[in-house]
Amino acid sequence: MNKPIRTLSLFCLLLFLALLGRATYLQYYEAESLNARPENRRVIEAAYSAERGAILVGRTPIAESKPSNDRYKFQRTYPQPNMYAPITGYFSYYSQTGVEHSENAVLSGDDSRLFVTRLVDLLSNSTPKGGGVQLTINAAAQAAAFNGLKNLGPGAEGSVVAINPSTGAILAMASYPSYDPNQLASHDFKSVAERQQQLEGAPGSPMVNRAIQTRLFPGSTFKVVTAAAAIESGKYSYDSQVPGGPSYQLPQTSGSTGLVDNEGRDCGSGKISFSQAMENSCNTSFAHLAVNIGADQLRKTAEGFGFNQHYLDDLGPQVTSVFPQNLNPPQTGQAGFGQFDVQATPLQMAMVAAGIANGGVVMKPYVVDGVLTPALEPLPRTNPEELSQAVSANTADQVTKLMVDTVRSGTAYPAAIPGVDVAGKTGTAQTGTSEPPYAWFISFAPAADPKVAVAVMIQKAPGVERGEIAGGTLGGPIAKAIMEAVIHP
Repeated sequence: MNKPIRTLSLFCLLLFLALLGRATYLQYYEAESLNARPENRRVIEAAYSAERGAILVGRTPIAESKPSNDRYKFQRTYPQPNMYAPITGYFSYYSQTGVEHSENAVLSGDDSRLFVTRLVDLLSNSTPKGGGVQLTINAAAQAAAFNGLKNLGPGAEGSVVAINPSTGAILAMASYPSYDPNQLASHDFKSVAERQQQLEGAPGSPMVNRAIQTRLFPGSTFKVVTAAAAIESGKYSYDSQVPGGPSYQLPQTSGSTGLVDNEGRDCGSGKISFSQAMENSCNTSFAHLAVNIGADQLRKTAEGFGFNQHYLDDLGPQVTSVFPQNLNPPQTGQAGFGQFDVQATPLQMAMVAAGIANGGVVMKPYVVDGVLTPALEPLPRTNPEELSQAVSANTADQVTKLMVDTVRSGTAYPAAIPGVDVAGKTGTAQTGTSEPPYAWFISFAPAADPKVAVAVMIQKAPGVERGEIAGGTLGGPIAKAIMEAVIHP
């Protein structure tokens, strides 16, 4: 063989080996990730021809596949669409979101935990079916959350999250306005594309799950974190006298830009009890506390509750709640009452309440309770996992007392439940624009043996006068309804 032919042969051999290597890499190493890509049409067309598993709340399917009369054999349906859309997401020809996406391997039947089931179907020549996904959601709590937001009226925007403090199981997750995923799961792909485009540009961003994808200033609900940090520092306790007064000039500032006031609330003229400061949500007190304990202590405590972390693995995407780094004293004072650059999602603030309720231990949140076989037989369930020890049990107990006082005699009274000790905290956060403030409310109950922790965030309530927008007034009744649904099923 002459040299040019030999060179050409070697070159062709190298091309062949490269092609073989690339094909092996794609079909073996990258197969799982390629199959999981929402835009993979071949996988979706195959999935449309198989019976996809159900997503369940209790024994009730909130997403299921039913026989259809077209080429795809099965139609994905959502019996309670708007209420559960932020959780289930949708399964369409173009993409998948929510649990439909995160648990796609189970729902399609491809998950390794369903290997035995697939093998039995293969040997018996049965049509393969997908597995089921059991959610942690409490149906009554979810209904109370969604209806509470809906009843705020047209144009309202907000979100609610409820958590079991001892496990991290998410009991309710509502976002409003919502959408109908049935319209996106249709086999009329032209109408699906049109409807998706409409929803993406719709007022109120109905396809955004505000519970985990919207972060805002938490306002005075963050005072729970500041109180926990102050007590954890050893400088303060439940019985302490703290700085009060009608106003406070932040250090290193002068004039109105650095002046903190209490908007007319009863915060005394000098020292006041810690309880009075929490009950009346005194900005001056918590700005003082933050400056006195310092930015490092405040940030450490905030991060203990989950700020600056990702923690939700079975539903996404999750935006990270933020506590800023390298704060100077005036910025630290503003952060002490939930302003400056402190931003949180409703899930994050529910975790703050849940962490206090659980003796200072913050559990990792999750929405998937377990996986089921196609016959709905349970496979191993999700094991609760500790995220962090945010504060000591003693600190959590003292903050709980402050929050109980705030429901009994302070701004959080709308969440009071007869015969039950409720711990709560209101929040009204300025937007920094001409828009009305955000209303927040966090709580848990029963205070001595917590079963549920709640965060309510109301971004817009057009039917409410600007001066009447307050966390207790708007969020308190919603939180109360959710807590009652869990405590008194």
